[in-house]
Amino acid sequence: MGDLLLVRHGETEWSVTGQHTSWTDLPLTGHGEEQAKSLAPLLSGRTFALALTSPLTRAIRTAGLAGLTGATPDPDLQEWDYGGYEGVTTREIHRTRPDWYLWTDGVPPGPQGHPGESPAEVGARADRVLSRVGDALAEGDVVLVAHAHFLRVLAARRLGLPPRDGRLFQLATGTVSRLSTEHGRPVVAEWNTRP
Repeated sequence: MGDLLLVRHGETEWSVTGQHTSWTDLPLTGHGEEQAKSLAPLLSGRTFALALTSPLTRAIRTAGLAGLTGATPDPDLQEWDYGGYEGVTTREIHRTRPDWYLWTDGVPPGPQGHPGESPAEVGARADRVLSRVGDALAEGDVVLVAHAHFLRVLAARRLGLPPRDGRLFQLATGTVSRLSTEHGRPVVAEWNTRP
């Protein structure tokens, strides 16, 4: 059984300011590009049975700068649809909803095509990804390049936890995390690794 490597894209302007970013297709900042390039040594020397990336520019660019060639975009790897909270910070949300918590409350609907997602809906997408990568993990390592909240939910689901338990796995920009197995069961082997 191979390892499942989770790569969070490099920094964007909104990741710096804490704005919720799902479908807004922001480029990496200069620092984000440097973060992505710095991941190459952590990924080199591995042969991946499968490499997938979110279809958004920040993830595709991170994959390329990190030296991953031939990564296939997968729409299920997109970030949590933040609906009406796209571009809004948690601090701003708390002004009108002081007890709001993404992991239990989800988000309100946004513009057409962006209804927002609940933790369970994001978990269902993560489960689909895990189902698709299962055969590849039997052959070797798999790498997924995507976004913080989605990858946190995916990690929780891989470990057999409910989607809301993604809240337990803080994930910084420009990092590699590795889920492995011990005695045939999924475990966290590395988290938030930077060179």
